[in-house]
Amino acid sequence: MTLQKQKRMKNIHQNKKDIHIPVLFKEVLTYLDPKTGNSYLDLTAGFGGHVERVVSKTKNSNVTLIDRDNQAISYLKEKFSGKNYEIMHSDFLSASKMLLKENRKYDLIFADLGVSSLHLNEASRGFSFQSSGPLDMRMDLSQSLKADQIINNYKLSDLDRVIRDYGEEAKHRKVANLIVNNRPISTTTELAQIIRQAWPGYSRVHPATKTFQAIRILVNDELNQLKEALPIWVDLLNSDGRLAVISFHSLEDRIIKQYFSENAGNNYDSRLKLLTPKPITPNHEELVKNPRSRSAKLRVVAK
Repeated sequence: MTLQKQKRMKNIHQNKKDIHIPVLFKEVLTYLDPKTGNSYLDLTAGFGGHVERVVSKTKNSNVTLIDRDNQAISYLKEKFSGKNYEIMHSDFLSASKMLLKENRKYDLIFADLGVSSLHLNEASRGFSFQSSGPLDMRMDLSQSLKADQIINNYKLSDLDRVIRDYGEEAKHRKVANLIVNNRPISTTTELAQIIRQAWPGYSRVHPATKTFQAIRILVNDELNQLKEALPIWVDLLNSDGRLAVISFHSLEDRIIKQYFSENAGNNYDSRLKLLTPKPITPNHEELVKNPRSRSAKLRVVAK
């Protein structure tokens, strides 16, 4: 292990309480309703917050944990050492395809599509504009595409489309022009300050929020992965199994809502039963304790 990696892992363990607060964990337990003996697949295991609560109920070693972040994988391996859980370093789509090919089945499947607090708090990952860091935004540090390639190399028309479609930014054209006219851009704070110029007045939400979301979605191919993975997750479910997904912005939630609606109902060919006619959102107590949970929406189906 390199000295840099040792320092990074030390930092993770010193601040593990702040790594990631599991969102809607009581509601996830209620709707997944884990029983003793249930098998469990966590497609975005992160730092094990939801995992701990589910497996404490299932008491079963048939557990598969997936994450595309190498820091999370290292943490999970240490956290659950001796548990004989299967831990896979992979994006959830690639892992899901492999599990399906192997004819694997699970009683409970869960995905939390949010960015962990560790990613947001660690400036070197480039996810946040709160502190200066490189324009990176990769969930998987082994992939080649970084945010700086999009910011500094994309044509104006392509950059405009990304900010419009993935950020749902009303001022997408103005923001795209500001970015192109101020190249090269090297840090997150520099990018945020450039974007702020599109809002000369006060803005309650930081003006860079939607653009940062758009770039992150593209870097990690988040929406395409979700669209392709949802039907695979249903195929991986045992009969009477349950699938729960937490989303954090309208683009993700729209995809999940549409797929669940199209495949649940009273039709003879319906594959699913919708357990959450409306999405479950954080209550006031959770919002006070964890403001980052404010946009979370939980949707759950049973097979």
